Amino acid sequence: MVNHMGIKKLALVILSIAIAFSFVGCKDQFISNSICCQIPAGENIKIFIATDPHYMSKELFDDGEAFTNFVNMGDGKLIHYSEEIFDAFTYDVENHKPDVLIIPGDLSCNGEKESHMEFAEKLKTIQKMGTCVLVVPGNHDIENSWARKYEGEELIKIDSITPEEFEDIYYAYGYKDAVAKDPNSLSYLATPAEDLWILMLDSAKYKRNKLRDGPEMGGEISPKSLEWIKECGNLAKENDAKLLAVMHHSLLDHSEVINENFTIENNEDTIKVLQDCNVDLVLTGHVHLQDIKSHKENNKIIYDIATSCLAAYPNQYGVLEYMSNKGYLYKTSRVNIYDWAWVNEIEDKNITNFRNYSRNFFSERSYNRYYTQLLEISKYSNEEMAAISETMALLNLRYFAGLRNSELHDIFETEGFEILLESAPNFVRDYALSMFSDEKTDNNKIFIPIAINNK
Repeated sequence: MVNHMGIKKLALVILSIAIAFSFVGCKDQFISNSICCQIPAGENIKIFIATDPHYMSKELFDDGEAFTNFVNMGDGKLIHYSEEIFDAFTYDVENHKPDVLIIPGDLSCNGEKESHMEFAEKLKTIQKMGTCVLVVPGNHDIENSWARKYEGEELIKIDSITPEEFEDIYYAYGYKDAVAKDPNSLSYLATPAEDLWILMLDSAKYKRNKLRDGPEMGGEISPKSLEWIKECGNLAKENDAKLLAVMHHSLLDHSEVINENFTIENNEDTIKVLQDCNVDLVLTGHVHLQDIKSHKENNKIIYDIATSCLAAYPNQYGVLEYMSNKGYLYKTSRVNIYDWAWVNEIEDKNITNFRNYSRNFFSERSYNRYYTQLLEISKYSNEEMAAISETMALLNLRYFAGLRNSELHDIFETEGFEILLESAPNFVRDYALSMFSDEKTDNNKIFIPIAINNK
């Protein structure tokens, strides 16, 4: 990336200092640092989005019973291959050279300090390649009482990290060069380019995690943080910069059935503030679903693109190209684990046959989960539960990969779907039917025109 100091940058520095001083004496002052614009205005910017890597250090588990049960009872995340997946993703970064890498939370498996420390070292490798790395925490990352080490049959409680430790560990990946930091959260404003600024928003609720048995799953943007966002919006407008927003939790509902703890609690207030700041696009994770939703109000449209979990099938990431004064072009790309494995002479058969392994692993977890739920409903025979679970596993493979509507029509002909259609309403039935009422058929690509800043 190219260092660039111009009139606009100088004006931005002066304006930032003025804003900082104007808030002196207030309890929640607007904290503003020196500016680090690196990409000149008018240039296209390529951004990779790798959300929910759920990285876990191999020092924290073995192939014993405790860890095997933990992985097999999960939702399909390949925690035991989280390092290999991220190393293969790093290989993609090296080959495609994006300007910016955004990681919208759940960097770690369950907030383990050792996992965070190792992951930060992985990011150092990427940043040395010339890619600017920006991170924010997710609900798994901070004060997580589920942090464990797995040895044989034992689960050993280990340290998670505090909010202060998160900023310290990831200081080089957004916080060091932030134009402004929110005093009420781990949110900050990054300026990787003169004409594209990025609001990295901390939507996780971890302040009460020490009092809980597990991390709080839901999210919000507090009223004080919303006021801070408004100041960032004013700063961007004064400097002809477009604002892009990033957070872990969903801004908009990505499912008709499953939204609680996934969509931020105060999304209506947050939508209004972001639209007033001329934000057209928010990049999110958390829901592990590849999905694109939009909200229109007062002739303004805001999009929420949820990129699917890097650590789970189909192991993909987002590729966003910002074209100045035109818009955003988004698409997905699957981690090229085969080339990485070949270059590094990896012989693990699960890696050399990774796509099938990942697909089957995810499918089996889905099948088991729905079979268990159907057992609790107690209305189906064993044969019917097996047929429904097979259908749901197939649906989930496509649904989480971002395919909808016409891409799912052959599911109608399966025995399991026919049984569901004839059933009384229940969660499994409602969830299956909700997959067919999406506004898009393919959630893996979109072009979003931008609104010009209104001063």
